[in-house]
Amino acid sequence: MKLLTPVKIGGLELRNRVVMPAMHLGYCRDGFVTPRLVEFYRARAKGGVGLIIVGGCSIDEHSFGTMIKLDDDKYIPGLAKLTGAVHEEGGRIAAQLFHPGRYAYSFLAGIQPVAPSAVASRITGQKPREMTVTEIKNTVENFARAADRAKKAGFDAVEIIASAGYLVSQFLSPVTNLREDEYGGDFERRMKFGLEVAARVRDAVGPEYPVLFRVSGNEFVAGGNTLREAAAFCARLEDAGVDAFNVTGGWHESVIPQITMAVPRGAYTYLARGIREAVRVPVVACNRINDPLLAEEILQNGNADLNGMARAMIADPDLVSKAAGGRFNEIRKCIGCNQGCLDAVFTMQPVGCLVNPEAGREYEGEIRPAAQVKKVLVVGGGPAGMEAARVAAGRGHDVTLWEKNDRLGGQLVRAAVPPGRKEFAAFVEYLVSEMARLGVKVELGRNADEHDILDFGADAVIVATGAVPAELPVAGADGPNVAQAWDILDGRASSGRRVVVVGGGAVGCETAAYLARKGTIDAETLYFLAVNGAEDWERLRELATKGAKEVTLVEMRKSVGADIGMTSRWIILQELRRYGVRVITGARVNAINGRGVLVEHDGEEKLIEADTVLMAVGSRPVSELCERIKEKLPEVYMAGDAVAPRNALDAVRQGYLAGAVL
Repeated sequence: MKLLTPVKIGGLELRNRVVMPAMHLGYCRDGFVTPRLVEFYRARAKGGVGLIIVGGCSIDEHSFGTMIKLDDDKYIPGLAKLTGAVHEEGGRIAAQLFHPGRYAYSFLAGIQPVAPSAVASRITGQKPREMTVTEIKNTVENFARAADRAKKAGFDAVEIIASAGYLVSQFLSPVTNLREDEYGGDFERRMKFGLEVAARVRDAVGPEYPVLFRVSGNEFVAGGNTLREAAAFCARLEDAGVDAFNVTGGWHESVIPQITMAVPRGAYTYLARGIREAVRVPVVACNRINDPLLAEEILQNGNADLNGMARAMIADPDLVSKAAGGRFNEIRKCIGCNQGCLDAVFTMQPVGCLVNPEAGREYEGEIRPAAQVKKVLVVGGGPAGMEAARVAAGRGHDVTLWEKNDRLGGQLVRAAVPPGRKEFAAFVEYLVSEMARLGVKVELGRNADEHDILDFGADAVIVATGAVPAELPVAGADGPNVAQAWDILDGRASSGRRVVVVGGGAVGCETAAYLARKGTIDAETLYFLAVNGAEDWERLRELATKGAKEVTLVEMRKSVGADIGMTSRWIILQELRRYGVRVITGARVNAINGRGVLVEHDGEEKLIEADTVLMAVGSRPVSELCERIKEKLPEVYMAGDAVAPRNALDAVRQGYLAGAVL
């Protein structure tokens, strides 16, 4: 594979073309490196990744305490431990030099954010102070001093972040740079700050030391820079001594999804190709590249020279070594759910991973083989049960799994049905494959009762029986026109033209979007009509977004999607608007009849006419079995929704712990 061949960035040779881009992890304390951070990156270097980029690394006081800091020499010893660990495993490591600009939080840094102009941030809601020319020049010097410290700490390269809407991006963009002096105005002057940073960093580290730039190939912000401007900027940066470009898309405030599972795999590699056509140095393609076979295709097509796989490396630190050994089925792919990573970052929690419960916990040590082999029974084949079985079998236990349905996956199967959610199925496939590889004996269509379990003679039982839909205690809820949303997603029920979904949580929102999309043209048809000029763009947009059903979503609270992670919720809400779902909040369901749903809204009782009413009012745990057996067996554990309804991140983590404790 070309992906596994060496490549040079400046004078630095990498063992392969896989890059792990910088991602905030929240593992530092007051800017200092911790064992947690060191061991996290050691595992990725040991797994074979070519270049690890860490950061952001703050260059001055505008920072966050849980980020790496490079604004003082006191941080160098800890950083040297980090670089040493990566080098011990044969890897290479770069530091990303970071300044948030208007994206800083005053309550965290203790000072007002600064930016090229006093344009409020849509992310923080805060208005920055416009930088003086003296402050701008001091900031350029801070970038250079931070680069010098990185070199002294043993980093093999530095990367300057000019993407995602941070400070360099803010100077470049006409949306955030309203200055009329030498650092603002036309495109030439808006480039000045970034070019000065590149030149001073180059001076600080010398001619042979690699300098990379992380750029947005398109800001995806109204009135902002496009690929045309990004390519021109990169060409000038190359002249200033930049050795490679790491190309992503968008800003944090872009209204076009960038890295959720709704984004097709590798969708933004065209941005890397556009930059590659404008420069002569290596280019890294990024965003939703979670599979080495996809990464290889990107290289073979000439879209990039290297591939950035950030969250893919969180999900599986051994991705590269598994690819090198041809063990593609063993790769645990990132599914773009954001539950453990981006949602954690924006709620100021340490990063974890839904598909990899060990992510961020490497410093706790590896799970050891079982001291005594046990006969283990896992009841339930959802994510918690399968993860428990995988871990227990991997430790050497004799594991059997019973699942009452005719397929494994539990709620992940139905979670993969709505538009933009199919990646959940990839995790199910991984778990199924791993259980087969590890010798777990799976019995489908197997109901478990107390007597069956006791007769089985297990040394330990893990109960992962999941949850069932909750019921709404109103008149007519058991009528012939009423079904559970789960039944629609499972394919066990159908709906009429007019549909009311009761319950605006994740299941209700996603079911509403799924049904509202029924009758729209698919991607292949859209492509065919577009390239043949069959319809104008407005008509194509209408065909792609106007379905055959009238869908209404009813929620008692003031908003919908409250249980959806913040980095995905806005996308779900955007989909509801796009597909014409009528959303009614603050409405209480009083009754259901053959004509529809009677709701109390704004002090009045109204009838929402419907052919089908779907219930999505939550779930309740199935825990009765555990209660009946827990006193009759030596070891009984519960995991997942059987304990209490929860998200998949928590369910998988519980399954992991259950398998590890045996």
